[in-house]
Amino acid sequence: MACHRIEELIELLAPAWEKESDLNLLQFLQKLGQEAGFKGELNTLSDEVLIYHLKMRDADKTEAIPGIKKDYEDDFKTAILKARGIVK
Repeated sequence: MACHRIEELIELLAPAWEKESDLNLLQFLQKLGQEAGFKGELNTLSDEVLIYHLKMRDADKTEAIPGIKKDYEDDFKTAILKARGIVK
């Protein structure tokens, strides 16, 4: 599982970093953390924050988060009925 996260992070990080190649890696990671609203020390920035931020960085602000999107329902009534097992 760790290899998958490393590969995913590198796959997302490389093209984004190329666009801002004037920054070194730590500067770029710090910038990503700040954009994501992370306020802690850089060494506590998790890979999950980086992965989700890089996935959503250029997306529309109203778009659903990728991990939540699969369960997303436009209609509240349908969502409640699905949650109760009445509708599939």
